[in-house]
Amino acid sequence: MSAVTADTLLGQLRWRYATKKFDASRRIADADWKTLQEAVTLAPSSYGFQPWKFFVVTDPAIRKRLQEASWNQPQIVDASHLVVFSSRQNAGASDVDRYLNRIAQVRQVPRESLDGFKQMLMGSVNRPGGEVDAWCTRQVYIALGVFLSAAAMLGIDACPMEGFDAEKYDQILNLPAQGYNSRVLATAGYRSPADRAATTRKVRFPVEEVIGRI
Repeated sequence: MSAVTADTLLGQLRWRYATKKFDASRRIADADWKTLQEAVTLAPSSYGFQPWKFFVVTDPAIRKRLQEASWNQPQIVDASHLVVFSSRQNAGASDVDRYLNRIAQVRQVPRESLDGFKQMLMGSVNRPGGEVDAWCTRQVYIALGVFLSAAAMLGIDACPMEGFDAEKYDQILNLPAQGYNSRVLATAGYRSPADRAATTRKVRFPVEEVIGRI
């Protein structure tokens, strides 16, 4: 039996949109935010490697500085929450070991039983040039998709945002010192009644044009 009905799922996905104007007076309830945070940590990633960290920025002064590094888009300060989706910088052997230790702990298996899996992971993180960073960045976008979908199911508005200066974000939030680089943003909260985009019809190509059968 389905956890949700088809009508509920499709209805919420049709309801969601990239919110351009948030109601600055409304805040996401703590319980709902806790659920949304847990949902994004359940996002899939290649090998389950999770080469990411999601920085939730709550300090108003910092968010104002970040707005200036985001071409002054109002969502950065008006939304209830701002999340900076970041990927692991220079992912390597230590990250593989950290992940394998976690697997051994959660599944209660000997660490040495994971040696074969370790070799597979090392093959991915030992790729040349910027390939590893690009791979990690792709994983972050998977998490972003889960975040947006989960928010919609909870009736929370959100907006994915690539319009920002990543280098300035990294500097303001001191992310490289923590081993991460900002990749994409998401603001979340509740739409303003004044947001005309909320009533604009969603434009998508028909299923027949988007889904191919081979």
